[in-house]
Amino acid sequence: MDIVEARSFARAGFLGNPSDGYFGKTVSFTFTAFRVDLRLTESARLRFVPGEVDDASFASPAELVRDLRLYGYYGGIRMLKAVSKRFFEYCTEHGIALPERNFTAEYKINIPRLVGLSGSSAICSAMLKALMKFYGAELPLEDTPTICLEAERDELGIACGLQDRVIQMYNGMVYMDFERGLVESTGHGRYERLYPGAADPSSLNLYVAYDPARAEESGKAHKKVKRLFEQKNADILSAMSEFADIAERGRTAILSGDTAALAKLVNANFDLRDRIFNVAEENRRMVMVARSAGASAKFAGSGGAITGTFEDEAQYARLEKTLAGIGCRTLRPQIALASDESAELASGGWRNS
Repeated sequence: MDIVEARSFARAGFLGNPSDGYFGKTVSFTFTAFRVDLRLTESARLRFVPGEVDDASFASPAELVRDLRLYGYYGGIRMLKAVSKRFFEYCTEHGIALPERNFTAEYKINIPRLVGLSGSSAICSAMLKALMKFYGAELPLEDTPTICLEAERDELGIACGLQDRVIQMYNGMVYMDFERGLVESTGHGRYERLYPGAADPSSLNLYVAYDPARAEESGKAHKKVKRLFEQKNADILSAMSEFADIAERGRTAILSGDTAALAKLVNANFDLRDRIFNVAEENRRMVMVARSAGASAKFAGSGGAITGTFEDEAQYARLEKTLAGIGCRTLRPQIALASDESAELASGGWRNS
């Protein structure tokens, strides 16, 4: 019986987001604190096993209603199915012959739900990695995020962009340019690894903080902005251009180690977002509390988690204490690389995680 395993890590959108869905530019990184583990076991039939986000029992009617409002009816299994469908279609379209074999798919996830750390795309990207291993299919790396995007956006109707899928397939810290002509002609953007590469994230003093009780569905705000963008609203078009410029200047600051410039760009990124989105006060408070401790701060995704930089150990201690006062957990992210995936899985990551 053949078994393959794959892993995807949580990600933080560091600069430029949400311009990934608007032909902009972004910088993101993966980190090892949270992940999805996925296993495919050869079996007689294709089978998808429910995971932690496929809840079927609840403590009360109120919990049921809240869960379904936030997470929907289908959990993670729908993502496993959608990615499988797009993978098989991609292979057929590109003349990639696959062996005739079936699998049972199982996954584990410890990424906090709906706080902007990209748990759903981690399920999708881990599934695609596992499928490629199971069937021995070597797909161009630049195409793999697009397959995940199509699974979520086209198959499931989820409003999303390429950024999360890119960073979870590439790992590390990546600068992404989603120039319209390139994306529309090839289905992917230009992806540059800043780390591993010329940059050293350990010198940037990065942090991530999140509110484990802050789960919130953010699709309505994104759909409104997307509609205005498609209508060529001048304010939205200008904002997306500014986001892209922030990411581009951030790339330069990261590569040169200019932490002062980087902190200003992090703050500018959130301030711009706050002008065009209806940011919930609870989410805005996380950013402002972090800034009151002297750190830079912006959303790591759609809200519920923030990321930024701090100056020194004393400031980090203040940051951690101040954010704990409003119920947030703070960590110093270890940047996740492809080697982290293979090393942990080789040591029995599925069984011991």
